[in-house]
Amino acid sequence: MAFKIYTKTGDKGETSLFGGKRLPKNHIRIEAYGTIDELNAYIGLVRDAIEDEASRSILKQAQDRLFTIGALLATDPDKPMPLPDIKEIDLELLENEMDRIEEVLEPLKNFILPGGHIIVSYCHVARCVCRRAERNVVALKQESPVADIIPQYINRLSDYLFMLARYQSKLLKVEEVIWLPRK
Repeated sequence: MAFKIYTKTGDKGETSLFGGKRLPKNHIRIEAYGTIDELNAYIGLVRDAIEDEASRSILKQAQDRLFTIGALLATDPDKPMPLPDIKEIDLELLENEMDRIEEVLEPLKNFILPGGHIIVSYCHVARCVCRRAERNVVALKQESPVADIIPQYINRLSDYLFMLARYQSKLLKVEEVIWLPRK
């Protein structure tokens, strides 16, 4: 018998966590892991758009970690299950990559606006979705246990996506779009 993608169990506005617990689809837990899924899709878009193999590799690893985070958030906290986890080394990977990128960039002297090239804009869209994911995870953490490393990883990832946007501007030889406030 073939596996069917549709189950009809969510037709009344609820969904199941791993472990069986049902929640309304607008619950903060569902919003949190749904935004992680959205972020993963945008990072896939960025990864497909850029040609820099080192950055593509980092983004693939980020996608793997985000899938893990999604699984952790989609698990009933009252019925923990054996799942992969996020580790300090995952934070260090992003930090080390940002340090590597920073060495080749001009120091940041202005606020940067999204734009200049479609790839740079994709990076900024992913960064914004990452920030929303972070806000949702923090909101969930206020009402339910969430490992500290999860919001830390998402925070670091948003910083990395900002640095990646700047780095892609450099690689693509396009000027960064600087914010010019009205005087």
